[in-house]
Amino acid sequence: MTQAPGTLRSSTQRIADPLDDPVFAERYRAMQSRDARFDGQFITGVHSTGIYCRPSCPAVAPKPSNVSFYLTAAAAHEAGLRACKRCLPDAVPGSPQWDLRDDLAARAMRLIADGVVEREGVPGLAARLGYTPRHLTRVLTAELGAGPLALSRAHRAQTARSLLTSTSLPVADVAFASGFGSIRQFNDTIRAVYERSPLELRATARLRERGRRGGAGAGAASTATADAAGIVRLRLPARAPFDAAGVFAWLEARALPGVEVAGAGGYRRTLRLPGGPALVGFTAPTDDTAPAVDVEARLATLADLPPLVARVRRLFDLDADVVAIDASLAGDPALAASIAATPGMRVPGCLDAHELVFRALVGQQVSVASARTALGRLAAELGERVPAASGDEPGLLFPTAGAIAEGGDTVLRGPKARIRTIVDVARRLDSGELVVAPERDREEFVADLLAVPGIGPWTAGYLAMRVTRAPDILLTSDLALRNGAARLGLPSTMKELDAIGARWAPWRSYASMHLWRAAAAEV
Repeated sequence: MTQAPGTLRSSTQRIADPLDDPVFAERYRAMQSRDARFDGQFITGVHSTGIYCRPSCPAVAPKPSNVSFYLTAAAAHEAGLRACKRCLPDAVPGSPQWDLRDDLAARAMRLIADGVVEREGVPGLAARLGYTPRHLTRVLTAELGAGPLALSRAHRAQTARSLLTSTSLPVADVAFASGFGSIRQFNDTIRAVYERSPLELRATARLRERGRRGGAGAGAASTATADAAGIVRLRLPARAPFDAAGVFAWLEARALPGVEVAGAGGYRRTLRLPGGPALVGFTAPTDDTAPAVDVEARLATLADLPPLVARVRRLFDLDADVVAIDASLAGDPALAASIAATPGMRVPGCLDAHELVFRALVGQQVSVASARTALGRLAAELGERVPAASGDEPGLLFPTAGAIAEGGDTVLRGPKARIRTIVDVARRLDSGELVVAPERDREEFVADLLAVPGIGPWTAGYLAMRVTRAPDILLTSDLALRNGAARLGLPSTMKELDAIGARWAPWRSYASMHLWRAAAAEV
């Protein structure tokens, strides 16, 4: 048996018995045990039936000779398979690989999820990654089993299925919200992937929901509704366990007046999306369902829904393989108690990469409260006002890099050298000289940041951790992090903590969150 592009095999040599391949054997055991922890991490293709499933599908396990494992739904589509109607393999958290890995394929997947192919085409995707479309297509086909158009098509189909099965949006609105260019293209794709028309898919889902009302299950799909006021409501599943309270507390501590409103397990803010300004809000479900984040959004255009979903998933780190992370870190006795007390801790990402740059620059070497005051003043003076639904809603967009480049030196307070750095970075971001985005190669990203006068290792590392989702960063120069280490009985000097931290690789970013949590805990 030879390896097909995008399949999970350890070699390309012919194998008489597929179970002799250790990679195949590991996935096959996970499939046999119906282990939901692997849902979203790989896909089971069953060639005897012509379908692909999530690993936890309750169907009878197929023979090994009839199985291939794929990294992406697009690769399964390219192999001529259709989605299982029973287990809905795309109704799960996404693969953690696209955050963990930093190769070209992973960075491309991050951009595809953000809707770049729909907005800019394959040439735009390739240009952002610094390659030709031909080379990018060749790499993605070899690594993932499908080129950028097929990967984007699969992502659009998954978004459309989620909206069709759980919202009353008209079918035409679903088509364009999912990124399809025409109703015909939308209908053809849904039929090819799910072997049903869009209306049949919606009707079947409603029958299933009535049959299981009250029990969402461990693999609950993203759900969405929309009302007459143009507000879209979604439920985005998280890989369990999920410390939602920790992310909400992080956001609340840093919320800026006018831009954000946070408290009591909820968070609302204004946000720039490709189609225009949006008002978005997040809460953790209070009903007894699988881990998830509820999202409510008032969008300038429904086409902004896919990029919003991608950014929310990064903000809450919904796709992290927290079972593997916690198991690895809990092997250190110093962290074991913290992990037992708070399983599934996440590393918060960001909704707007440029905004996070200024938060980091203003916040370095000052307290969170002081940074919040300075950033609130910056937003009030230079931010753009947008209509608010009520007096308690945020109505201020965080200022753009261009606005800060033009007026930052008159608004910012503090050391002149720091103000010069902030304004200089704003000019570089506005001109495109400095690119801060999730798809950046992490080593190049950090090197570019360190080349800017006034940006040091803490800022570069912090931005790599939260913008590019780098999982293995330990900011030992951070005083709060070292204080947290001391509370857990760990060395608190930079050199000693660096040495100790080596045993937490490749999850030092997550270890950092536990140290920061310890520093903030009441004595």
